[in-house]
Amino acid sequence: MIAAQSVARKALIPLSGLLLFLQSALVITGGAVRLTGSGLGCPTWPECVPGSYTPVPGQEQGALHAWIEFGNRLLTFALLFAALATLISILASRRRDLRLLGALQILGILAQGLLGGITVLTDLNPIAVGSHLLLSILLIAAATSLHSRRRTPFVRTSSISPEIARLSIGHINLAFLAIVIGAIVTGTGPHAGDADAPRLNLDFSDITRVHSATVWLLLIVTFFFLRAKSLSFETKKWLRIFTALAIAQGAIGYIQYWLGLPELLVGFHLLGSVLVYIAAWKVRLSIVRKRA
Repeated sequence: MIAAQSVARKALIPLSGLLLFLQSALVITGGAVRLTGSGLGCPTWPECVPGSYTPVPGQEQGALHAWIEFGNRLLTFALLFAALATLISILASRRRDLRLLGALQILGILAQGLLGGITVLTDLNPIAVGSHLLLSILLIAAATSLHSRRRTPFVRTSSISPEIARLSIGHINLAFLAIVIGAIVTGTGPHAGDADAPRLNLDFSDITRVHSATVWLLLIVTFFFLRAKSLSFETKKWLRIFTALAIAQGAIGYIQYWLGLPELLVGFHLLGSVLVYIAAWKVRLSIVRKRA
């Protein structure tokens, strides 16, 4: 029994990392589906085309688009298997502190599958597409929490100064708000995933300015956060990493806007949003959690 628990604890280390990687990769491959115009490469759900769960030769949407969309669907299954393996390791290792996080990963992935079906069946409605992204971001945050506790349990920090508590809450909420508004920008912009997909009835330049203002506000809060007293080494480290990523992300955002949103830069901006939020969540975790 003890030997089995030891093996499960060791397996949890790479499995939690794989889970976080695949959760992040799903966002990137989903972006590739949209940026290549492959959103309706498989025009139905759960089948790819009526009568087949895989792409078939000669289908109207084109073989390349179909396989790009189908590949994204396959990644969801790989992600589900990774989540199941992680939960089994959690149970076998008797890590009670991780059971909820492990179960939520599986429930969230199943919800992602249903939401993906709704996205396809509504012809890439931008609200469904944006919701798909935001759920992924929440699952990435949960996977980050799980991965950070993979070796030892963490407990809540008993005392946080009011200043740091306010800055921490404002920081993580602004980071998430920036991604929400970024999703709205996406739902308004030209990269819909299909030429006939509906768009949000908003002015693209105006909503982009709102997104930019939110990011600037986030950087200002980060500056004051870095100047706060009594920050732990871990918090300072992740705040510096976050600042570097956020500045790079902002630079890519401005450049892609000036260049007319080239697909490759948009893809890097999407990757940046994932890395920025992981760093923001690590900052939050360093404030509210400590090793048991």
